[in-house]
Amino acid sequence: MTRDTRTRLLEASAQLFREQGYTGTGLKQITAAGEAPWGSLYHFFPGGKEQLGAAAVRHSGDRYLRLFDLVFARAEQDTVQSVRDFFQLSVEALRKSDWGDGCPIATVALEVAGTSEPLRHACAEVFASWEAAIARRLTAAGIAAEQAGDLATYVLSAFEGALVLSRTAHDVRPLNVTADIVAETLRARLG
Repeated sequence: MTRDTRTRLLEASAQLFREQGYTGTGLKQITAAGEAPWGSLYHFFPGGKEQLGAAAVRHSGDRYLRLFDLVFARAEQDTVQSVRDFFQLSVEALRKSDWGDGCPIATVALEVAGTSEPLRHACAEVFASWEAAIARRLTAAGIAAEQAGDLATYVLSAFEGALVLSRTAHDVRPLNVTADIVAETLRARLG
């Protein structure tokens, strides 16, 4: 039961941060959404909102990394198609959520990169783990490791930027256009 309450708090935090940002989310709102007693928040996160925020960022990052691995496994070794599929998942999520479901890490990172070192560090850690996962997949597809690292930075940057633009414009065109260009770039590098 203890783990369940902690997990509910993390998942409620991640969802609320993704939808309304870190500063726009209150602790009472988190405990209500997580169906957790008020005291449990400080039991699990004695450092308060900042500690909870960093843990929620890492929790979300791990969940998205598992989703990324599932998408790649489903595409049966077609790295370019896997990347396109991941972009498409975001298109579907944005439409389904009426533009409210952005990247939980980027939403927090954009807000706190200059104001909270623990949260900035947690966001940077997650982004680095995502880049490493992309680079591993590109290397496995036949791209040299150094080039794969640079391409992974490009893919993640393009994805995050397109997601922000699509969410802001309420239009999936930035995600679709970017997916096409990223796919062309990867195909060219794969020869």
